[in-house]
Amino acid sequence: MLVCCGLRIGYSLFVCSVLLAVEGSFMAVNDCLGEHEIIDILRQRLVLMPSMSVPFGDDVSAVPIGDGGDVAVLKTDMLVAKTDVPFAMSLYCAARKAIVMNVSDFASKGVQPIAVLVGLGLPKNLATKHAVVEIVDGLNFAAREYGAYIVGGDVGETGDLTISVSLYGVAKQSALMLRKGAKPGDILAVTGLFGKSAAGLQMLFDKTCVVSSENRAVLEQAVFNPCARLVEGLVLSKSGCVSASMDSSDGLAWSLYELMRMSGVGFVVETLPVAAEVVVFAEQNGLDAEQLTLYGGEEYELVLTVNPQSWAVAKAAVEAVGGNLIAIGRATIEKQLTLLITADGKQRCIEPCGYEHFKG
Repeated sequence: MLVCCGLRIGYSLFVCSVLLAVEGSFMAVNDCLGEHEIIDILRQRLVLMPSMSVPFGDDVSAVPIGDGGDVAVLKTDMLVAKTDVPFAMSLYCAARKAIVMNVSDFASKGVQPIAVLVGLGLPKNLATKHAVVEIVDGLNFAAREYGAYIVGGDVGETGDLTISVSLYGVAKQSALMLRKGAKPGDILAVTGLFGKSAAGLQMLFDKTCVVSSENRAVLEQAVFNPCARLVEGLVLSKSGCVSASMDSSDGLAWSLYELMRMSGVGFVVETLPVAAEVVVFAEQNGLDAEQLTLYGGEEYELVLTVNPQSWAVAKAAVEAVGGNLIAIGRATIEKQLTLLITADGKQRCIEPCGYEHFKG
């Protein structure tokens, strides 16, 4: 477990302890359900819409509209200060991040967001003109950055800064890049390198970290100004080359396990997509670059699979819009996730870890 997740872990424990006290329960904190277990309960107990366009639990939801194969694509995600905002992040950057978190999920499906609703919860100390202007400017900038408009929402008083964002878009159901669909032999790929956000959080939390001014700027940028790969997602969807896709915000390892679970395949990771800055940072501070790369989270890259025959087309399409498509492995029949670590073919299992609300 990474030290850089300490802020989130501490808050998760705090939330659980408060809930247990309210309920008068003597259950241990470790007995709290995790985010994914809660989603499973929702899936089991809700009356699900028949013939859902997107399976429950994918990055977005979708509802058929009309008879032409169009679907209304919907997404909601919330940013809460204590779990999602590092202490040094400005209100402007926090508000922008709330939009980016949602857009990244649209990107993974290849959908252009059109409209945004925002539920803004403010504690009294942030109900000032200066704070509200900063938040609204961050929200507006991010929405326009990705071609959408904020069309409404709600404001209320809360105990902590909370920004709940909902996106709306329209797409052809046949063009959606779902989490399921990967086939054995497909190329496993990502749209960027990993570990910078985890290293940046570690740097912010631990003031004793050794880091050059150049590296500091890169790592801070990863934390404070993340980017959603919307342009890449749109061209990949248009190319028709992608068999499965998802956003990586819960960590690379966890994303790979989710793609495995939904597609019923395994993966061999042959090249770990670790950023050069992360390698240097890890060496200077006695950390494990592999751990930062696999389990850090808060990185909004796309993790996807491509049919080998279509690889050149997919890669060219992404590069034509200024992006990167990096092959890191392949899908296998064996339903396990392994990391190829030596030239002679030695492998070891990658653990199914990543950030999870209530668990850390």
